[in-house]
Amino acid sequence: MPKEQKLTIRFLSFLIACSLCFFPAGVAAQETAVRNDNLIPISDLGDFIRQVLNKKVDTTKAPKKNGMTILPSIGYNPSFGFVIGAKISAIKQYGVPENTSLSSFGLEGIYSTKGVVTGQARHNIFTEANKLNFQGNWQLSKFLIADYGIGTGNKEYRYKTDSTFLIRFTFIRLTEKIYRKIGSNLFAGGGISFDIRTNISDQQLEVLPSSPHKRYSLRNDFDSKKYSANGLLVALQYNTREHPLRSYGGAYLDFSLRFNQKWLGSTKNAIQLMYDLRKYISLSKKNPEHVLAFWHWASYKLSGTVPYLELPATAYDTYGRSGRAYTMGRFKGPSYACFEGEWRFPITRDKLLSGVAFINLQTASDDLEKKVFQYWEPGGGGGLRILFNKQSRSTICMDYARGKYGSSGFFFGLNEVF
Repeated sequence: MPKEQKLTIRFLSFLIACSLCFFPAGVAAQETAVRNDNLIPISDLGDFIRQVLNKKVDTTKAPKKNGMTILPSIGYNPSFGFVIGAKISAIKQYGVPENTSLSSFGLEGIYSTKGVVTGQARHNIFTEANKLNFQGNWQLSKFLIADYGIGTGNKEYRYKTDSTFLIRFTFIRLTEKIYRKIGSNLFAGGGISFDIRTNISDQQLEVLPSSPHKRYSLRNDFDSKKYSANGLLVALQYNTREHPLRSYGGAYLDFSLRFNQKWLGSTKNAIQLMYDLRKYISLSKKNPEHVLAFWHWASYKLSGTVPYLELPATAYDTYGRSGRAYTMGRFKGPSYACFEGEWRFPITRDKLLSGVAFINLQTASDDLEKKVFQYWEPGGGGGLRILFNKQSRSTICMDYARGKYGSSGFFFGLNEVF
């Protein structure tokens, strides 16, 4: 056995023993080893475990065209505390690869020591020749956020920690969009979204006469115990990513106008512009896993009024992973923008281990005088990736990030952040 492989096995034996206390081994579809330009077999976690157990791959079986990853998870998130649950990630091809993008599916259920209970299902489906694209996000949660008020650049942040007062609530989300192909990699469509929050309990009111949530709700005539933001969506999407979970190249642009309407059950009318922009640049033809990745996610209020807990905020993106270094909802506002940049690089020649280094910036307005882009909140850090399933490119992600005001934390997840 080559010396490098021996060192890798020794290191991973220790690493996996530690990390699997957060991510116990799951079940995943496997395929025979794929070789890169260096003729080094690409290995995933299943290959490593079989190597340790001295088990051989059955090469008589044909490789599966579709991949599914089932990952029981025990971990820690600064927003939720210690978390136990399970995540399922799958990809499927509904047409020929030459003209049909891979479809992806995700299903997640978690329970946390801070009382969060969540079930969430997501899908991004492309029909044959990419004629239609269906995107959905369904969620039912007993949820919480640590609240720090609205806007960025608030001086009082420096005197607070992530143990600030909590807002608990019941949350129902149902979002569905359908796109039709109108040009090369270009799609147009629309949809509907229901975001309903009930049983809102602002724990700051147990010790203080008021809170940012209550003051905002009074100023804007919301019932601070319950409200809804239900609206119609008009969307435009451009997608050239070569893979939906871990792209080595291409771009993804999604623009939406959201019209919250009272006749749909929304507490107030509002119009928002939302977009999600991503760009991936591979730095090496020989090792395409060397990637610079850029992400800009934003939402701007154009008119009307949006409920407090519906204001766009840290980690309010579809997968809840933007703004690493801060808790979910840490920065929020009627208009909000987040910028992230990431360098991804392989560590081992077989691509089992890889690393990332990242930075991010967030900015938000308030409903008084503060403007978006007036103040910025930075964060940054690094992390480790373990290739969980080489066919689907799914990875176990372990990141550490630091921000301002003493904010820091470990962030665990399945698949790349963006």
